[in-house]
Amino acid sequence: MEDDCPKCIPGAPAWIMTFADLMSLLMCFFVLLLSFATMDVVRFKQMAASLKNAFGVQTEVPVYDVVKGTSVIAQHFSPATTEPTLLDEVRQTTESRENLDIPEEAKKKLEDEMEKIKQQNLEVEAEKIRESLKDEITQGLISVETERYKIIIRIQEKGSFPSGSSVLNSGFDPVMKKITNTIKGGKGTVVIAGHTDNIPISTEWYRSNWELSTARAVTVAHEILRNRQIDKNRLVVEGHAETRPLVSNKSAANRAKNRRVEIVLMQDDPA
Repeated sequence: MEDDCPKCIPGAPAWIMTFADLMSLLMCFFVLLLSFATMDVVRFKQMAASLKNAFGVQTEVPVYDVVKGTSVIAQHFSPATTEPTLLDEVRQTTESRENLDIPEEAKKKLEDEMEKIKQQNLEVEAEKIRESLKDEITQGLISVETERYKIIIRIQEKGSFPSGSSVLNSGFDPVMKKITNTIKGGKGTVVIAGHTDNIPISTEWYRSNWELSTARAVTVAHEILRNRQIDKNRLVVEGHAETRPLVSNKSAANRAKNRRVEIVLMQDDPA
């Protein structure tokens, strides 16, 4: 009889390995679920109240913290801490800046301090220009003044243009080179504005003071642009005729002051 029975293959049957792998994978799966699980206290209380009403549980157990079971994972591992995303950081920064409230008195004081510093820097730059054009200022050909966020270089008609003409005197070229060098180092807008007195002009070349004042401003602009290092996009040309006099045109001396070309170096508003 023993000879008729088939011999058993030694060792565990082949299916047991597949079954063991399946059990191991299932255990790992549920272990991961447990490690990622979090408990919502509010929902837990609601669920406990529902169960109490359903099953008639009379004993009340106060819940002061998240209910946690003691497990190997809880003893040796803790949930990963989440880091704030870029969107959260930007949102928090924006909200904090929106809530920032500066008192009006402090804001006004800060603006005054900034304007004071700006004016000091403006005066320093103007003094450098005066030093470079010291001889021309002494001769009365040029004057340099400052006005709110502006440095104004005034070219008088004396020595620069013949009366009723927009052609620069040949002897004025060295002066224009000095002025151009002062403009070259800056970055702001340069406004070149021509002005005349109130005596009307009507010649073959200029129909009115508007044309004369604009033509003189254009001449000065062309002289400045002879220096290729100056960006032409910085320049703005204007002609104001007799509409913006410095002084009254009641005397010949005053009319001479009003006949001028102004080179205005615009500075940034500190606000």
